[in-house]
Amino acid sequence: MSGKVILNLAISLDGYIADENGGYDWIIGHGNHCLDTENQYPFSDFKDSIDIVVMGHTCYLQGFASDYTKKKVYVASNSMQEDTENIEFIRGDIISIIIKERDAGKTIYLFGGGILIDPFVKANVIDEYMISIIPTILGKGIPLFLGNNPTIALSLNKYSIEDGIIHLFYSKK
Repeated sequence: MSGKVILNLAISLDGYIADENGGYDWIIGHGNHCLDTENQYPFSDFKDSIDIVVMGHTCYLQGFASDYTKKKVYVASNSMQEDTENIEFIRGDIISIIIKERDAGKTIYLFGGGILIDPFVKANVIDEYMISIIPTILGKGIPLFLGNNPTIALSLNKYSIEDGIIHLFYSKK
């Protein structure tokens, strides 16, 4: 049984996952549902479908791990911290740990930020890209992709629109 690694993030129209101060309060729709598609994929369904969450230390400090108390959470961190019941802090090669989990049949959610995601993109181990485009141009901020990535061919499997936010669901070809 093979699992998968899923990147699921929101980005601004110009490719940022956070503003220059790390803020994300701009991740909202435009208040008009006239273009909403019939099929939607609620985030709660996605959360129910995953086994493991992987996040960077900044996301952990922002309190996002508390949304996943019933899931295994790996936190990429350079600082030494005490593991808890469901949270394990990883220093060093987190990719090999995640590949073992995926190969054991686990569904893994890569959750921000760009520094965490970059080595996964470069190693080409992300199986699905779920990208939501927010109707905002930030002009500057923290980019999703840090550059110098390999070419990765993707197939668009489905899409939905909700409140001006376009949700794109890609998998590797």
